[in-house]
Amino acid sequence: MYLRNKENGDLVEVLDISAMVDPCRDELTGRYHAGEEMQDSATFRKAVLAFPSGEDLPQCWVDAGYND
Repeated sequence: MYLRNKENGDLVEVLDISAMVDPCRDELTGRYHAGEEMQDSATFRKAVLAFPSGEDLPQCWVDAGYND
C-alpha cells in the first residue's frame, strides 16, 4: 500500500501494514517510492502521511482514544 508524505509530496510504500492500522503506534516502517532504484526502509510518523488522494488517515488508525 502507498501513502503520500504531506511534507514533500513523495509516495511512501508501507512495509508494515499492522503498524499503519494500529492506533497505539505513531510511526510505521516504509520506503520512498521514487527513482529507479529501490530506496532503503525508514521510519515515518503517521501524522505526516495521507492517502495519495490527499485524504487524511482514518481517525481509528491514529488515535487510540477515538471511540471515547
